[in-house]
Amino acid sequence: MAQKPKVDPHVGRLGYLQALVTEFQETESQDAKEQVLANLANFAYDPNNYQYLRQLQVLDLFLDSLSEENETLVEFAIGGLCNLCPDRANKEHILQTGGIPLIINCLSSPNEETVLSAVTTIMYLSSPGSGSHPELTAMPVVQCMLRFSLSANTRLRNLAQIFLEDFCSPSQVAEARTWRAHSALGIPLPRTEAPQQP
Repeated sequence: MAQKPKVDPHVGRLGYLQALVTEFQETESQDAKEQVLANLANFAYDPNNYQYLRQLQVLDLFLDSLSEENETLVEFAIGGLCNLCPDRANKEHILQTGGIPLIINCLSSPNEETVLSAVTTIMYLSSPGSGSHPELTAMPVVQCMLRFSLSANTRLRNLAQIFLEDFCSPSQVAEARTWRAHSALGIPLPRTEAPQQP
């Protein structure tokens, strides 16, 4: 059982978040890092925390964590970014600091939640019909979404179909269907939880 973060409840919201960031940076324990990153990702869900999280550079902490080998850290980091993306300033920060390739790499994760958050984050970062960040709808991404649109996982299938309909042109989808060199073929579908036997 992971310990609760060592934070004084009387320090206020900014102080509490600062203590979490400090603990994440100083701890050697992987369990503690996972617990703290999960807490930060949950705080990222509340728009009242956006300013504090930007001030404490939590967006960069999440982006850096996308390169971790620990799949749990990656899952919480992309979840945190997904929670922060609806805010324009957060979105611009992610786009301007090179976050797109890191987020696209999450599409190849074996972790289902990581992939779902990555697809949602890419959708938040994209503007329908906009070509301002063409890497978000590059051919490997569109091919990957085509594969996901065939998934047995209903959430993944629905997200991929929305992405293809709302963020890709019909010609992009048609081209992705006809490409012989399936560069997305190596991207496995995420593992789904096996149904429990009675």
